[in-house]
Amino acid sequence: MADKSMSESERQEFLADVHVGVLGVERADGPPLVVPVWYSYEPGGDITILMSSTSLKGRLLAAAERATLCAQQESLPYKYVSVEGPVSIESLATDAQPEVERMAVRYLGDQVGRQYANADIADDEIKVTISPERWFTVDYG
Repeated sequence: MADKSMSESERQEFLADVHVGVLGVERADGPPLVVPVWYSYEPGGDITILMSSTSLKGRLLAAAERATLCAQQESLPYKYVSVEGPVSIESLATDAQPEVERMAVRYLGDQVGRQYANADIADDEIKVTISPERWFTVDYG
């Protein structure tokens, strides 16, 4: 069987593209929480996700201190990158708007992203950073 894994540069480039990520976080009282999220990533860096600290995913991330993020291409040729690692959490109490705007513009474009960022910021917004330790990749191309 041919090796379908991506090279380091291929996986980093793929993860840096715009995909809706799927975040997985362990839960002490049941199966892991798995939810779609917007994220940002620059090759060689960490993954950033924004959310409310009191959301279920925010509370679970604070408790677990680790997470998995998977990004996939849903059209042929199918491919995915999954990353696991420790998380750090930073409060964005007074500086949330610029962070939310950057993320919203990444996913929605300039005009709609700015509108979104001006209307939808949690009072307890946090920036969650995942530091990649383990990578799993497949490219069926």
